[in-house]
Parts: sequence; structure tokens; C-alpha cells
Amino acid sequence: MDNLLYNQTVFFKNKPRIVGNYSIVGPKEKEGNFGKYFDFAMEDDHFGEDTFEKAERKMIEKALLGAIKKANLKKHDIDLFLAGDLLNQIISSSYAARAFDMPYLGVFGACSTMAESLALGSVFVDGGYFRNVACATVSHFSTAERQFRFPLELGNQRPPTSQWTATASGCSIVSNKGEGPFISSATFGKVTDYGITDVNNMGAVMAPGTMNTMLAVFYDTKTEPSDYDLIVTGDLGKLGSEILIDLMEHHGVKLGKNYCDCGQMMYKIEQQVLMGGSGCGCSASILNSYIINEMKKEKLKKVLFIATGALLSTTASQQGETLPGIAHAVVLEI
Repeated sequence: MDNLLYNQTVFFKNKPRIVGNYSIVGPKEKEGNFGKYFDFAMEDDHFGEDTFEKAERKMIEKALLGAIKKANLKKHDIDLFLAGDLLNQIISSSYAARAFDMPYLGVFGACSTMAESLALGSVFVDGGYFRNVACATVSHFSTAERQFRFPLELGNQRPPTSQWTATASGCSIVSNKGEGPFISSATFGKVTDYGITDVNNMGAVMAPGTMNTMLAVFYDTKTEPSDYDLIVTGDLGKLGSEILIDLMEHHGVKLGKNYCDCGQMMYKIEQQVLMGGSGCGCSASILNSYIINEMKKEKLKKVLFIATGALLSTTASQQGETLPGIAHAVVLEI
């Protein structure tokens, strides 16, 4: 077998590379800490559409086209489109896919979708099944808010543990040849449930699953935190990151200054987003802008990217179910 599956990790021998990357964000995200790194910022959250859902679909379409262009490819060069989002039946990704004449697989991992799609795309490319796979995800504050919480018109007060769903999208083109960071391994996470029922505390929901996946990465790859220039999660936010640090220390692993979280970093303090950003587009946009660009400059040479997701639905949470979480990881090298 070309891929060695050891516990939870797949090791890639043929070095699938990210040859094209593109990010698009809303105006609030443009004003945040990474504003100058994003490829495109919308003037308003409607993006020229009459509903926020249509705007979200347009975002992922633009991210896909932008990544293809930056990879110096054409639409017909993409062998597979892997994408997902937060909306019911992942309609943003599926409706976007109907505009493109390319095979499509919809994936759902909530905020872990970027790492999930990259991991699966790398498996297809490394195995020789496809040459070029587009991996993408998107989220929008206004669509997620009214699906999971309350209508925007109510102006509900946000609890102190809540996070702000980023209006953002990111797309990576994973290829069997070309220039760019390569994915050396992917670790698939396990669904983890610590009995949390608070739908406004996603950091606490996702931190345990992130811990499990991070421990699996270190065990399977025989590495430790100091082996990476950057360890980045997304999106635990401030509280979730603090919980993760405590959980890892309980298992004898101390995370150092090379660890950070996309949700905690996305916005500035004065933007008043409480525990920080969330949404699958948050980590996807930062990965496909700042992180990959810094890797191309060789300022970052080895990055552990762990995207985290809360696998809740409004139906399950209203029926009193506890909230499970999951995290998937990829190791990028240059």
C-alpha cells in the first residue's frame, strides 16, 4: 500500500501539494488582525445578493475560482471538488457545485471541514486517483446566526462564552505536481462528547476532541510540540484554547508559544466578539492566506493545522442531547 495507516494517521509518500490557495472574507473580518492577507474582502455581507444564503454560496464559488486561477489551472483541470459548510444539507457547497462541471463530494465536519477536505483530498491525490482536487469551505455570520440561534432582527444579547461566526471562505488546490507546501500526513479525529449541553460554549464542546486528535498526531508521527514552527487550531476561541492547554498538560504535553487558535486570532479586541471567531470559514481563510503565504516564504516550514468542529444540530440540542465535537489534522511542510 502507498499509504500507511497507523492508528488514526495516514502518511503520504507522494507529497500532495497545495498549488493554489484563495481566501475571501466579509468587512468585519477585513478589519481584523489578518485583513491585509486575505485575497478579497466584500464591501457588505450581502455580496450583491438578496439573501445571506445566496451570498454564502457566491463566496465559495469565488474562492474556488480564485484558487484555480492562482494554481494556473483551468476549471476542467479539477478532477474533484470537496466542500462543505454549516448550513442544513450543506446547501452553500452543493448549490455552488452545480455551477461547475466537475465531480463533487459534499463533506460535513462543521468547523473541522477545511482539515477534513484537505485530508481526504490528499488521500485521493497521493493514491494516484486524481491529479487536482479542490478543497473548500465557507461560513457566514448571518446565515449561521438565524439557523442555530435567533433571527438577527431580535438583537439578542450574546452570552460571554459565545463566539462570532466568521463570514469567510477558503479554498486549496491539492495537486500531484507543482510548487507549494506539501501535506505529509493527515490524522482523522474521533467523535468526542464530554457531556456539554450549552450551545453557546463551542470552545468547551470542541476542546476535548481537539485534545484527542492532537495526542494522536504526536503519537502516530512520533513528534512533539517543539517539532513544529506553528500549531494552529480552529476555532476554539479564547476559552476553548485555555481548556485545550489544560487538557494537554493533564496528559503530560505542554503547548508553547508556537500554539495559537484561528478563532482567538481572527478579530481585534475592540471588535467585541467575546471569545473570538468560529465557523468553518474562519480557519479556512487564515490557512489559505497568512499561513500558506508564510510557508511559501519559508518563514514557516512545518505547520500542524487542526480544524475543530461541533457536530450539533438545532433538532438534537432542543431535544436535550449533549454536544459532540471532532477535530481533524494535517501536517504541512515546505
